[in-house]
Amino acid sequence: MANKTFSALRGVGARPADLPVLDGVLYGEPLLPAVPAYELSAALRNVTQPYVGLTTDGTPMRGLYQLADTGANHKAAVDAAQAFLASLTDSERMCTQMPLDSDEWRTWTNAFVMWPAKGVRLERISQAKRDLVLDLMRESLSEEGYESARNCMRLNAALGELIGLYTDTLTEFAYNFLVFGEPSTTEPWGWQIMGHHVDINCVFVGSQLVLAPVFLGAEPNFSLDGAYAGTRALDLETDKGLAFRRSLTESQEDAFLLSRTVLAEDLPAELAGPFNGRHVGGAGRDNQVQPYEGIKGSELSADQQGLLLDLVDVYLSRLPGVHAKAKRRQVEDHLDETRFCWRGGHDDVAAFYYRVHSPVLWVEYDNHPGIFLDNEEPERFHIHTIVREPNGNDYGKDLLAQHYALHHSAR
Repeated sequence: MANKTFSALRGVGARPADLPVLDGVLYGEPLLPAVPAYELSAALRNVTQPYVGLTTDGTPMRGLYQLADTGANHKAAVDAAQAFLASLTDSERMCTQMPLDSDEWRTWTNAFVMWPAKGVRLERISQAKRDLVLDLMRESLSEEGYESARNCMRLNAALGELIGLYTDTLTEFAYNFLVFGEPSTTEPWGWQIMGHHVDINCVFVGSQLVLAPVFLGAEPNFSLDGAYAGTRALDLETDKGLAFRRSLTESQEDAFLLSRTVLAEDLPAELAGPFNGRHVGGAGRDNQVQPYEGIKGSELSADQQGLLLDLVDVYLSRLPGVHAKAKRRQVEDHLDETRFCWRGGHDDVAAFYYRVHSPVLWVEYDNHPGIFLDNEEPERFHIHTIVREPNGNDYGKDLLAQHYALHHSAR
């Protein structure tokens, strides 16, 4: 019987096995050519630089993030984290629990690690321990956020099943998990999951929660066959992006349209590679300097502003309700300053890229060429998304600095 997923990919097939990946580790030089080896090791260079944050000019804007009482109670997440840590052996815990200010926060990658990764690998621990990790994720994220992450994890395995290659790497639980700090309802702490197409950094500061950076992706973003038949991811990120793009008029194109296609021949070389694609704020880009590009929120009609906020809500919905509402208010406060840009088409099949760049929120969406599939140009079914908190609050760093200044002035 024909494979339904491959049929839906319109002639796209599996790329022959040519990546030096074994058990989730990507072996770089000398096995990879110089350019991909450099690109895929960006996180290691990133962490050698003092953290600044994503900015427009190298200097973070101050006063954007404020300590506040959201009324949220994170006890369920704390209990789940403590239960997970208590289940670990001494050696597992030593590798899994890091200081809150550890640089390990910044060594995430959406590809495969090229260095010894900290944390427990979920497929290498018992199902009981793994279930405790999933409990912690469930108690930290919204239902939508949890299901989005889990579906991307499932689709990682569906990809391995689809192509019949890298079966020790393209799996549902090929992810490393870390806890930072001591789980507490009063003191800051957090966790990270890291691996192919799923990278989530979650930080608790009092009753506040920061979910950034977050990378979710899939190749392809659906499975119609096998153990993961019916699994889909990132549909709303696509549909709401298109809905907003289609609301923009021809007379507005000069303000937001950076290119009409995302074909390699139509783009600068630095935006046409297979690894980062159009992304400028991905893994290893914590200190990216990116001037504003695109149409300003103040230049949109009221209806267009509503559609832009509908798009933003898709990404904010990964946060539990009270935190999503607080972040929405923050975005609304800066809506006039927010910029939106687009590359590519906006019909029913064209691949595209978009960016929402607010002083307090960074969202990127990109369609990519095949890595494990053999399409040489971007296709709608290979999706990467990134969410950050610009101007210094990725990993909750701005809020953490304020917390320590207020409560631990001698720190």
